[in-house]
Amino acid sequence: MPLTKGLRDEENERINNILKRLVGLDYIPENGNSELDEILKSLALNTESLSQFSTEAIIKHLEKLHFDFANAEKFADFLVLLSEKLPENKVDLSEKAVAIYNYIQSESKTFSFDIFNKIAAVKR
Repeated sequence: MPLTKGLRDEENERINNILKRLVGLDYIPENGNSELDEILKSLALNTESLSQFSTEAIIKHLEKLHFDFANAEKFADFLVLLSEKLPENKVDLSEKAVAIYNYIQSESKTFSFDIFNKIAAVKR
């Protein structure tokens, strides 16, 4: 169901604030990601679901939560940061980030050099 402009703006602001908190996390412990999971809970996610979701499922989840392209890009940025911060034995979330970046490029119908460069950086 589409949101009205007022509700859409409110929801975008709420999502934006959650993403700022996620990106602002300085330390993610190897065991016990309680602060991370607490923030992710407000997006109906947790660290386990992030690693278990397929790339298609994570995109569908973002659509269901009414993420706009800017917030989807921030979420992909967060996944890249998280994949760098998590210990090496954890699932690499960068492929999901690339899928989200590609989704934004194709669905927004505009080409972004910034996103293109992010994809290239993640693939290196």
